[in-house]
Amino acid sequence: MNVFRILGDVSHLLAIIILLLKIHKSKSCAGISGKSQILFALVFTTRYLDLFTTFISAYNTVMKVIFLICAYVTVYMIYVRFRKTFDSENDSFRLEFLLVPVTGLAFLENHSFTPLEILWTFSIYLESVAILPQLFMISKTGEAETITTHYLFFLGLYRALYIANWVWRYYTENFYDQIAVVSGVVQTIFYCDFFYLYVTKVLKGKKLSLPMPV
Repeated sequence: MNVFRILGDVSHLLAIIILLLKIHKSKSCAGISGKSQILFALVFTTRYLDLFTTFISAYNTVMKVIFLICAYVTVYMIYVRFRKTFDSENDSFRLEFLLVPVTGLAFLENHSFTPLEILWTFSIYLESVAILPQLFMISKTGEAETITTHYLFFLGLYRALYIANWVWRYYTENFYDQIAVVSGVVQTIFYCDFFYLYVTKVLKGKKLSLPMPV
């Protein structure tokens, strides 16, 4: 396991911890898309079903369990514990626009037509677009809290580091997974504009704001 994957996992975990701490300390989930968090919980659930069938390493198992627990704790905090602070009006992205094509693509383009493989492929495709409800919510409200932008930054950094991981594995192990690579590149593209705003505004102490849609 190379350093890019480890750093990617750390960045991913840090993003989730930042989000959970934000909700816990402020006792509010304002500005956070519950729909994106539901999609991420679905991503981890369908991807980590191999916990019941395959043991890779203690590190792999522990990280999978942590991500699963954190995903469902986040959903619980948004829709149960702090549901009164949840901005359902602005979290209005229609999930079927993502779930239907992703499901269809998972059945059409996969490594093998088996239940676990289709679900794994579904999770890869879904992760590439799971952040869209959050980005849609930010574009609709016109701004995002600093803590939320930190969460998005580390989430995007995780994906960028995983692309580096795949490049490393290609040159050192001659390993290439087209489904994972293409989906990862698509996901990273969604973060490009946000990265620019993060560097030019948030890191300079300014609040991230966007032009309000007409």
